[in-house]
Amino acid sequence: MNLEQVDLNLLVYLDVLLREQSVTRSAEQLGITQPAMSNGLKRLRDLFNDPLLIRSSSGMTPTERALELAPRVREALSAVTEILEPKQDFRPLTSKRVFRIMSSDYAEATLMPALVKALRSEAPDVVLDFLTPSDVSVQDIEQGKVDLAINRFNEIPQSFHQITLWSDSFSCLVNRSNPIANRFNLKTYIESRHIWVSKTGMGIGFGMNPERGGLGQIDAALERIGQKRHIAIYTRHYQMPALVAHKTDLIATLPSRIARLQGDHPQLLVKDPPFFIPEFELKMAWGPILQHSPAHRWLRHLILYVARQINEQERRDEEGRQWSPRRRKAIDRE
Repeated sequence: MNLEQVDLNLLVYLDVLLREQSVTRSAEQLGITQPAMSNGLKRLRDLFNDPLLIRSSSGMTPTERALELAPRVREALSAVTEILEPKQDFRPLTSKRVFRIMSSDYAEATLMPALVKALRSEAPDVVLDFLTPSDVSVQDIEQGKVDLAINRFNEIPQSFHQITLWSDSFSCLVNRSNPIANRFNLKTYIESRHIWVSKTGMGIGFGMNPERGGLGQIDAALERIGQKRHIAIYTRHYQMPALVAHKTDLIATLPSRIARLQGDHPQLLVKDPPFFIPEFELKMAWGPILQHSPAHRWLRHLILYVARQINEQERRDEEGRQWSPRRRKAIDRE
């Protein structure tokens, strides 16, 4: 059948006829004459090669084919109506939308608490559903089943949109009673045992194999200077290293924001790595299907605003650490 030769208004006629099961009432509903409605029914019967509505003692009864068509016609007309209706603005204060966000453990610890706080005032009924990288595939984001992915990615499909939320460096967590705490250098770092923690990309992981390589930025930085660390524990959770590091002589090398969050423990010290590790970027990525959605655009802007606020607070805190009274005395002595 050539769709160009079909009068799509007939689908509107069919929807009303199947709902009213009366030519007279259907004509009244559409504001047309009864003969015009009868002519529409005749054309529909020819189009579908089926009587569609049959006269009976109780009125007009839909055929089996008509009952099969009814929900599909209604769904098609609903989709067309949605396309033609003017786009409505997203109203966060009254919205009850659920946003699904794939988020790394790092992003959940550093970004999400501030985001949730902002949502409570701006969109109190909006629901956030956080998923781990292993829960989500590239196709889930591409098809709009997952709204956003927030992580540090090895690669992102070219069709995806992305924006950098911030950059972060690396720091080391060391137990205060660790013998190397006061002589923390490359030699003592290499001689120690370490906790490896990372989870990038999307999709299920199958565990680590140290012989395969590909352990991430820290080990790549060591390899560039001809060194290799001894990894005793592999984990995908940034909360675990502090729990282990303050009980053992292990070293945890973590993103600096995480290290500072966990470094408040009285038994832990935060140290700069004794070798150069390039910074990494935390990115927000989303598929093309949601690019122009008002609700999605609102959420992206809110997350970007929250990230900038966190960055600004980090900058002020860093300035405060640099110019603390203890630091001022040290500079005066110099």
